[in-house]
Amino acid sequence: MSALLERRGISDRALDLADKVEAFVRDVVAPFEQDPRQGAHGPSEELVADLRDRARAAGLMTPHIPGGTGHLTQRETAAVLIRSGLSPLGPVALNTAAPDEGNMFLLGKVASDDLKDRFLKPLVSGDARSAFFMTEPDGGAGSDPSMMQTTCKPDGNHWVINGRKTYITGAVGAKVGIVMAKSDDGACMFLVDLPHPAIKTVRILDTIDNSMPGGHAEIEIDNLRLPADQMLGAAGEGFRYAQVRLAPARLSHCMRWLGACVRAQEIATDYANRRHAFGKPLIEHEGVGFMLAQNRIDLKQAELMTLWCADVLDSGAYGTTESSMTKVAVSEALMRVADNCVQVMGGQGVTADTIVEKVFREIRAFRIYDGPTEVHKWSLAGKIARDWKKTQS
Repeated sequence: MSALLERRGISDRALDLADKVEAFVRDVVAPFEQDPRQGAHGPSEELVADLRDRARAAGLMTPHIPGGTGHLTQRETAAVLIRSGLSPLGPVALNTAAPDEGNMFLLGKVASDDLKDRFLKPLVSGDARSAFFMTEPDGGAGSDPSMMQTTCKPDGNHWVINGRKTYITGAVGAKVGIVMAKSDDGACMFLVDLPHPAIKTVRILDTIDNSMPGGHAEIEIDNLRLPADQMLGAAGEGFRYAQVRLAPARLSHCMRWLGACVRAQEIATDYANRRHAFGKPLIEHEGVGFMLAQNRIDLKQAELMTLWCADVLDSGAYGTTESSMTKVAVSEALMRVADNCVQVMGGQGVTADTIVEKVFREIRAFRIYDGPTEVHKWSLAGKIARDWKKTQS
């Protein structure tokens, strides 16, 4: 794994931490990949608690926020999160998984000290999970957040929120919620303790992916009444805060799933070298060897694209364009890698005997969440047109 990771610009401390994370994921977490405490909607709370206890014992809980306060740089975070992704259970165990990782980043940037103490600390310690309530059913916010239908109205020193949300990852079992709603001033965000009687789970969706605890839920919010001091930041700034969260969160997805595809490549490579057909190992057949060779190219390009975007964010730039480009390039490259791994392994590749088929399913979902490829390309095309117009004035 180390040979695949660009080490320049990453501190010795972060590299040492990344090596410890890799050893932990390979030696401690990976043996749980066949654990029966996993279901159609993700690992059970019992399994999550078991894995996190082991991460704490190893001193590796939430490793990208060492000491529970200062966040690693994005480039250093890449070194750690790529390694955490070597098993689909790695991010769950180490508390580097979505949506918690992105929610912790947002609260660290925007929340008041009181809100950090109440809501962020239990997330960083791994004692609580969280959910981000933004996406809505048909007619509401999705790739276009301006279509938001969930409303929030002031009532004295409180706000009252009503609406419906869908594809809410980890809502079931979460203790912290970030709810996005529309006021007369614009979008707002609120922090809420979960479970809450005004936030009802309509159903848990059956989806192609199942690596995240709690699955993805459809939610009804019925007269949720919250004190004004539980608003995150200022009224009307919700869309801006969403971008503060989403740009690095897209990149974190790239990091974690890059690690998963590195592992899938390892498994497919081992299979291709051990399995024989037509008088020689599969790896010696060009049809197989070339797929694994292309995978190596795609993995390296995905890594370099991820680190480039990390550098942009570390420079203090907003990073929306760069994160869109990276999300498209990496998700599409990793889809090719995962598909090739399945193909190389043939029948074995579509069984649950290894994590390869799971990685394939998870990467397929990755091409959609945090913005489908086509939405990012549409946004990038719009920027290209705007940039051209500037040159004509």
